Amino acid sequence: MEENLKQQSANCIKVVLFGPESTGKTTLSRQLARHYNSVWVPEHAREYLQDKWNNERKTCEPQDLLPIAVGQMMLENKLAKKTDTVLICDTDLLETKVYSEAYYVGACDPILEKYALENKYDLYFLTYIDTPWEADDLRDKPNERLRMFKAFEQELIKQNRPYVLLKGDKKTRLKEAVKHIDKLLKITE
Repeated sequence: MEENLKQQSANCIKVVLFGPESTGKTTLSRQLARHYNSVWVPEHAREYLQDKWNNERKTCEPQDLLPIAVGQMMLENKLAKKTDTVLICDTDLLETKVYSEAYYVGACDPILEKYALENKYDLYFLTYIDTPWEADDLRDKPNERLRMFKAFEQELIKQNRPYVLLKGDKKTRLKEAVKHIDKLLKITE
């Protein structure tokens, strides 16, 4: 199992959209992949947990976190081979760690935590909670967005991860993200 949580080396810059639910991460991931004519890594947890909800009417449980993490890393490692510019990740294992600690009384599986801290990315985009809340089968904390945002930001600070806070509408966020990715890619105007 641990081998499946390791991040494989890749010949691309990796950026992560990071933050609470319903803050525009997937929308921006798709926009950035289109902008750079690259690929994006969807959030495996969404598909996994939607299937669980559809088939069992159950939400996420602690035993789901390692299979979610394995699926996420398998997808990331596979898609990282398809680009030599920038890989846009809709999430990462550090996000799974934050959710685990928020939902399960500060607990996180030690194996998940190990790889959440070992896997590295060039830049994180922390998405703020100034987007409208959109309910679905999986989202469940509309009144805890600020608390969750603070948990995500504190984890980035604690782990000394490079990040940029994204606020505003879709166009503003895209423009800001492109500016920072261009710097990483050393694209000049």
